[in-house]
Amino acid sequence: MRADLLALTADALAALTNRGLVKRAAKTIDAGELPAIDTDADGTVRAEFPDGVRTTLPPGGLDTASCTCDAVGHCRHTITLVLAYQATAAAPDAGTPDTGASAPWSPGDFTDDQIEAVIGPRALAAARRAARAGYVAQVHRPTPGDAAPRVDLPSCTVRFLVPGDLGYVRSDAAQGAADEAVALAVWAFRAADATDPTAQQVRVEVGAGTSGTRTALASAAELVNDLLLEGAVHAAGLVPAVAAVARALDAERLRWPLLAIDDIADQLTAYAQRSARYQAEQFAELLAEVHARHRATSNGTTRPSVLGIDEPSETRLRTIRLTGLGCRVRAAGPERSADVFLADPSSATVLVLRHQWTAADDESPAGAAGRRVAGATIAALAAGNVVTESAVRTASRRVRLPAGRLSRNSVMSAQGDWDNLPPGILAKDLAALTAELDRLPPRLTRPRIDAEAVRVVPVAEVRSTRYLPGDQRLDAVITDPAGGTATVSAVYSAASPGALDALADALPEARYVSGVVRRGRGGLVIAPLAVVHGQRVVVPDLAPATGTPNTDNGSTGYADEIGLTLDSALRLLAELAHRGGRHLPPTYADRLRDCAARLTTIGLERCGHALAELAQAYGTDDLLINAWIDGQIRLMVAADNR
Repeated sequence: MRADLLALTADALAALTNRGLVKRAAKTIDAGELPAIDTDADGTVRAEFPDGVRTTLPPGGLDTASCTCDAVGHCRHTITLVLAYQATAAAPDAGTPDTGASAPWSPGDFTDDQIEAVIGPRALAAARRAARAGYVAQVHRPTPGDAAPRVDLPSCTVRFLVPGDLGYVRSDAAQGAADEAVALAVWAFRAADATDPTAQQVRVEVGAGTSGTRTALASAAELVNDLLLEGAVHAAGLVPAVAAVARALDAERLRWPLLAIDDIADQLTAYAQRSARYQAEQFAELLAEVHARHRATSNGTTRPSVLGIDEPSETRLRTIRLTGLGCRVRAAGPERSADVFLADPSSATVLVLRHQWTAADDESPAGAAGRRVAGATIAALAAGNVVTESAVRTASRRVRLPAGRLSRNSVMSAQGDWDNLPPGILAKDLAALTAELDRLPPRLTRPRIDAEAVRVVPVAEVRSTRYLPGDQRLDAVITDPAGGTATVSAVYSAASPGALDALADALPEARYVSGVVRRGRGGLVIAPLAVVHGQRVVVPDLAPATGTPNTDNGSTGYADEIGLTLDSALRLLAELAHRGGRHLPPTYADRLRDCAARLTTIGLERCGHALAELAQAYGTDDLLINAWIDGQIRLMVAADNR
């Protein structure tokens, strides 16, 4: 018996081909139109259809199939052959087939010789070069909801669809890069099996070791020191140095520090142009991030997750089907941006499609919905299904859909059937999601992955909804099917004036909520991106304004004294990054001491001590730099975990 064919589920067949072919083949089987099946001694399965079409499937995966029909690539006859073979094996006189699917197994058990036999020596050599440089991967072992082990690599996701058979590995990278990814995924599983053989998810760094000092990262840290002393206000003379450091980081293939420096350059440009895109708090966070990554590797240890070593800048993807999970619209003066969040069920990842434009003077705030990207409106992308053969994905999981005559993108309407999304996106248990967030390392040293915290939550009940007029905020407490709770919280924005109205209307009968999930003092907080209301996907940021939210007004609730004090302290530290340590007003040290006392009073003694140290270092450049970095990092970690 062909155990590989018996182990192929409908989802696995759809991942290897497409769901349309699987549905057509299933209809043929259900209609009783089974082909004649024969199996050779070497395991090759042959099928002859009533219309005379002959299909042959040797061992080694669906790509080895041949068919006399005129289809290019995979055809429905191949899928029908598989389903017919399974039906024949399940017949009463065929006995009980042993698929081997229940036996525990790990992709890490594949040998390098087996890998080379599938991908070839050239791809294996390329994978070994990548492994020597080091890479980070997230390993996911099988669960009841997803029986296929998978590995999230920086450039793509690899799934092992049939136990013990490399012929049924699915990577969402385009041909060529996919072969190299198979080897990297197997080695990631080996590392996970050696590190923790029982955990359902394991984050591993493969090839991490000791290397020479990375001069580009040290230069980036020194540049940050200069920026801290001069501040964004006086940094015009440092712009060429920022560009030089970016080139050096690119040459050493340090992707995450490079992206941080690129964002610093963007902030400096925005300040020079007096653009509302410049934010002192964001500028301060970026400066701290560079030093945090430098400190995490200062002992000479190469840490791929911290540095993003050898992350490919872009990877072309094969044909994928994406599900719109909503949109976030932002405005900074006339500059607009819309982030469309697209779930890739085959890889259990969320990709971000960003569109930026300059709004006309008479453009409506709700005009983002009708803007066109890759031949479709933002509204259609954010709430529909996208099938594309030309997507390009970055290491940070941002995606481009090229437009033009050669691009192949199609967008279809959707009814919010999100229950088919994989566990990596669909969070049915909020308690388990909380535990997952608790295990994450600090944000400053994590890989720079867009939408890493975007999840879809099934809504069992909406317990309460209230509008807080003083904060211009709408809060709703929801429960998941397991009884866990979270707060859906949205704040008014002039860029999306109808968001609160649409959210208030959709929540009472919501089936699902998608959003950015974070931990809060009262539990999980979800910043909503979309709500499935009946059979309709509502995207609040793209909705027109209709009036006052239809909710019971509430008080502003309890005062989050810890959060307010931390925010005040971070604004004070951002002032130093903005003005520059050499250009601070005489009262700055006293304000630091006052804030330090408040932090100590509410129980954040270490944060208070960090600000007191900064006040004491006032006036001494080296001490000031180190004290500011210590304080900024400590306060950011505290704020992320409040």
